[in-house]
Amino acid sequence: MPQEERTRLMRARLLEATVDCLVERGFAGTSTTLVSERAGVSRGAQLHHFPTKNDLVVAAVEHLAAKRAEALVADAAKLPGGPRHTRAVLQMLADHFTGPVFSAALELWVAARTDPTLLAAVSPLELRVGRETHRMTVELLGIDESQPGARELVQATLDLVRGLGLANTITDDTRRRARILDRWADVLDKEIA
Repeated sequence: MPQEERTRLMRARLLEATVDCLVERGFAGTSTTLVSERAGVSRGAQLHHFPTKNDLVVAAVEHLAAKRAEALVADAAKLPGGPRHTRAVLQMLADHFTGPVFSAALELWVAARTDPTLLAAVSPLELRVGRETHRMTVELLGIDESQPGARELVQATLDLVRGLGLANTITDDTRRRARILDRWADVLDKEIA
């Protein structure tokens, strides 16, 4: 196997191990030593590619966000048309905000609130991911943002599913979330018709 491929695979193991640690142990419980052990990578190799914990966790969340964006595109291609389309879009978004990407990102948001260095690294990533999620939501719902209030509907939708994802971190909120998404789909269908 060529060196370039071995390096790519090692980096991927480090990034996946980092995300797993963030989800399982939180930001405070994630250490570069733990990540190296979990990935089966020497500490020196880890430090060569990611000199600090912040470098490692930001790269890991960016890596996972990119993978999740690819999955969202694939999921979007499978969405049904017709009267259940809006509800299916909302479910797809809710699944995104209750998955491991959101959990890992949430750990970074909380840590970045009081860590200026981490905030400087996380902010551009969050802006990029937020813009892309907004763009995809507009496209999937077929919303014309030039119409008054349309942009606010998209933002309300994303804030809603983000909030539902946050609620899900404390307890399994599946049933309540389904009822809320059903009702919001009705609202959107009336507003964007």
